[in-house]
Amino acid sequence: MTMTEKSAKLTIDGKDYDLPIFTPTSGPDVLDIRKLYAQAGVFTYDPGFTSTASTDSTITFIDGDKGELLHRGYPIDQLAAKSHYLEVCYLLLNGELPNAEQLEEFEFIVTHHTMLHEQMMNFFRGFRRDAHPMAIMVGVVGAMSAFYHDSTDIHDEKQREIAAFRLIAKMPTIAAMAYKYHVGQPFVYPRNDLDYASNFLNMCFSVPAENYNVDPVLARAMDRIFTLHADHEQNASTSTVRLASSSGANPFACIAAGIACLWGPAHGGANQACLEMLREIGTVDRIPEYIAKAKDKNDPFRLMGFGHRVYKNFDPRATVMKESADEVLDLLGIENNETLKVAKALEQAALEDPYFAEKKLFPNVDFYSGIILEAMGFPTSMFTPIFAVSRTIGWVSQWQEQLSDPQLKIGRPRQLYMGETTRDYVDIENR
Repeated sequence: MTMTEKSAKLTIDGKDYDLPIFTPTSGPDVLDIRKLYAQAGVFTYDPGFTSTASTDSTITFIDGDKGELLHRGYPIDQLAAKSHYLEVCYLLLNGELPNAEQLEEFEFIVTHHTMLHEQMMNFFRGFRRDAHPMAIMVGVVGAMSAFYHDSTDIHDEKQREIAAFRLIAKMPTIAAMAYKYHVGQPFVYPRNDLDYASNFLNMCFSVPAENYNVDPVLARAMDRIFTLHADHEQNASTSTVRLASSSGANPFACIAAGIACLWGPAHGGANQACLEMLREIGTVDRIPEYIAKAKDKNDPFRLMGFGHRVYKNFDPRATVMKESADEVLDLLGIENNETLKVAKALEQAALEDPYFAEKKLFPNVDFYSGIILEAMGFPTSMFTPIFAVSRTIGWVSQWQEQLSDPQLKIGRPRQLYMGETTRDYVDIENR
């Protein structure tokens, strides 16, 4: 990011103020308003912060108009096709792709940090048997700070590094144990002979009564889901992690805050909502009815899995996810699944309808991910926990970057106050 010679002139009550303009390596120019309040005594108003940059970052870039997602400059479709999740983790954390030796060392460290402290099992058993897996994850991840005291000092670079490894490595174990607790099965410990995605599937689906072999096609699909959700710039949960971190909170508390934010249906629950919509439609012949409902301004029905807050073109992750859906359903012999038929027919109908093209409502990453996860055997309650596992590397990378920023200060958004002005207290007998 560089300061240009350009500036914007703002006139308030006849007085001019010059606002410097930053030019990023990619994306639109940015007005610097940091001194606006001190100089002019006014704030800016931006609900949802959709026009406000809260930080500068070198990790992820999104061009919503082009449908482009870059991690450290690498397009997501190339990473999904040629790389794998732990290599992408290394990239996000360190800024460059690893060589063979660096990747081997990184994978070894992550693999050998996957076990949880045995006393943490007591936390799981303290939840009701029907507790939602996300409720368990918020609690258990937050509780990690009570067990790993040697990685909570945010001012110690080595401790920050250890915390990062622990979170990346242990999150799949926590999610799998939350799932096992949810379905009433015994916990399955991680195995060092399995890769990251295979290990997660094994912890979720193996049982002591019989052998379970992870199919490489399913492991590859799981790895792609992790990769495609690894980071997504300053989204709601990432901003939550950064805001919590700005206060000096320990890393486990910050990531627990991110999980809590992700739990919201408008953020991490979109693929579940999409699958439930496809089930509601039920059969292909009902698609015209639901297309009409989606176009009716007076009908509250919305097509889930179409459009995106940022992407105004195709979601670049959706193409890869669609390929994985075809591979998984073909492997499992359920390519004739009614939900998949509805999904494909709905996608085709929407793409051919000028209304959706006009409004740029194209399929997004959530459209097919729910179908893949259901085909693998996951209940909808596990969709968001899997998203949390995927996004942990993004949260951790953004957290690391923020703590290295010399401009770091505690987050303190302003407000447009519209309430009562000063008034005197009235004693209760006079009200």
